Amino acid sequence: MQASVLIVEDDQALAELLQWHLRSEGYEVRATADGEEALVMVREQLPDLIVLDWMIENVPGIEVCRQLRKGRDTARVPIMMLTARSEEEDRVRGLKTGADDYVTKPFSPRELLARAEALLRRSRPALAGEVLAFAGLELDPVAHRVHRDGKALQVGPTEFRLLRHLLEKPCRVHSRQQLIDAVWGHDNTVDERTVDVHIRRLRMAIDLPGQPGLIRTVRSAGYALDTE
Repeated sequence: MQASVLIVEDDQALAELLQWHLRSEGYEVRATADGEEALVMVREQLPDLIVLDWMIENVPGIEVCRQLRKGRDTARVPIMMLTARSEEEDRVRGLKTGADDYVTKPFSPRELLARAEALLRRSRPALAGEVLAFAGLELDPVAHRVHRDGKALQVGPTEFRLLRHLLEKPCRVHSRQQLIDAVWGHDNTVDERTVDVHIRRLRMAIDLPGQPGLIRTVRSAGYALDTE
């Protein structure tokens, strides 16, 4: 599954350079120079990582970071702050506001990529090939196998991607549109009814006799993987 990165940077040359390097490493990349637009873009399609410049138009980067940390869905998205400020006080302020990492300009693109990979490994273990587990359910993204309480399960390819996404963020409610974006990408032929069909198939694959169902339907909101 491709990791998605949102770049919020008003230096056009630097933004284009970052996009080129990230895309060359296989990331899906979007970019904006505007803090207010960045907040809208994040809520429309939640990225896996945000590369955020401190000094940007309309809403400063530090305020964008603060607002994202207040949101239920955006609170845990990794944020890497870019800035020309090198003073310790500024670095501390950025980290206290909620930034996960802090890179001072000028910097090496290779260093930024390495830091991005480290943040993503912590926030999305499946990107590093680690086994995802929740309530007796295990998914191995490398071997492409799923088990529940030690029993091997037969899961179709689309249901596998869907389960992998749910396992990366258990107990969180995912809207149907968020699941479409994460599992099917920009396929315009997929609608919300398609999500319901695959959720039903996934339930049939992972729910065992005598065991509680692990996928909860949240009325008017979407689906969550939890034990309630």
